[in-house]
Amino acid sequence: MNVLIWFKRDLRVHDHPALTLAASLGPVLPLYIVEPEYWALPDTSARQWEFTAECLTDLRQDMMATGARLTLRVGDAVEVMERLRRQHKISHIVSHEETGNLWTFARDKRVAAWAKAAGVEWTELPQSGVVRRLKGRDGWARKRDSFTAQPQLPAPTGLTPVSGVEPGVIPTARALRLDEDRCAHRQAGGRQHGLLALDSFLTKRGEPYRSAMSSPLTGERACSRLSPYLALGALSGREVAQATTVRLAERPGGRWPRSLTSFQSRLAWRDHFMQKLEDEPQIEVRCLHRAAEHLRPRDPDASRLAAWSAGETGLPFVDACMRYLAATGWLNFRMRAMVTSVASYHLWLDWRATGPVLARRFTDYEPGIHWPQVQMQSGTTGINTPRIYNPVKQGLDQDPTGAFTRRWLPELAEVPDVFLQSPWRWEGARGLLGRRYPEPVVDVMAAQRAARDAVFGLRETAPRAEIVEIIERHASRADPRFVNDRAPRRRIPVSSAQLSLGL
Repeated sequence: MNVLIWFKRDLRVHDHPALTLAASLGPVLPLYIVEPEYWALPDTSARQWEFTAECLTDLRQDMMATGARLTLRVGDAVEVMERLRRQHKISHIVSHEETGNLWTFARDKRVAAWAKAAGVEWTELPQSGVVRRLKGRDGWARKRDSFTAQPQLPAPTGLTPVSGVEPGVIPTARALRLDEDRCAHRQAGGRQHGLLALDSFLTKRGEPYRSAMSSPLTGERACSRLSPYLALGALSGREVAQATTVRLAERPGGRWPRSLTSFQSRLAWRDHFMQKLEDEPQIEVRCLHRAAEHLRPRDPDASRLAAWSAGETGLPFVDACMRYLAATGWLNFRMRAMVTSVASYHLWLDWRATGPVLARRFTDYEPGIHWPQVQMQSGTTGINTPRIYNPVKQGLDQDPTGAFTRRWLPELAEVPDVFLQSPWRWEGARGLLGRRYPEPVVDVMAAQRAARDAVFGLRETAPRAEIVEIIERHASRADPRFVNDRAPRRRIPVSSAQLSLGL
């Protein structure tokens, strides 16, 4: 029996349940399919592909040590697998369960229908704490923790490869006809870079994590920077969680214990949010709270959307964050929440217009985190208290010296520090705004008041039965890890219409 091991968002050989199982079944054909239709979607980009290609280069090297070579094919998944089935007598496919976007969900349903018709057995295994076909959240955290605590699986060796398979080449972004996407400061892909980031975070960079993660100035170094490696599966969530536990067991002093405990909570939150999309894939396109469907125009203001996307809103801290994201492919979580909040509340843009912009700029785009979080920060979940970030206050709080803002908005060099986050208040603004830097697209306080009235008015009219249903399906239970780790620890009753989460 020849077995095809299908790699998707799991680009590693260590702690890989699907590869371990495939190795026990017979000769293996390790396969990654580059799907042009996927890479043409509005939530994908060249920067994501280039990171993926670097992960594939590392995976190809690591596969050689197992005794088998990684095969690359470009095309539709069903068509590629059917050709390989005929050519190499494939009778079994093994892969991990994937919590992807709606496109990958539909593709997997097509693959399942093809496999059944072709008489091919397809086995899917979990690779994280996300539970497929979960009926409710009761007991979910216990299941997640049980998976995370299981021993890691070593990379298999001595695999018997299916013979006569041409390995194929890793295509370039140009070969895939992806739009040019300059990202001068993005992280390098591949498991080796991920392992280096993990080691440096746990031994050097991570001590101030808890207090430093909120600012883009300090978060760039103090945050783990593991998110793209976790999103592509170059590292497994389990190995990162267990490495953190080992480091805590060493009883490091200073700020380490609180920072590492906080990081462990973030890893649990990661699975928590991915579970939301796994349970309800339509979160990608439909408001979780049905009454919010008509809260904002579905046809957004094109000029506001373009200004926000380009970092040209006239709101300095927002623009600095958006330009930083364009150049790096990363942004610390609080600033992700802030730019989404401003787009949703101050600019009154629908999350389905802004979500894809952010998705394709994030090198670490993880659909299971991205779409629930975009909805949460847009006030359309029905169970999260809307948080409307004031961009001027955020700039003052998170960039008190103005160093970050000035680096990414050099056109504001002459603006005095006291007016940097609100240059329209500066007496020299007439010579700057509308010329070298835009006038603000909205009045911050007026837009904030209007948004608050609209959003909280919607919450007051929400049907209680719908809110209870959302809580039952998606809300975390009374687990202190899922309470904002800066807030006092408190138990949240499942019946509450409010969920306090901060990822």
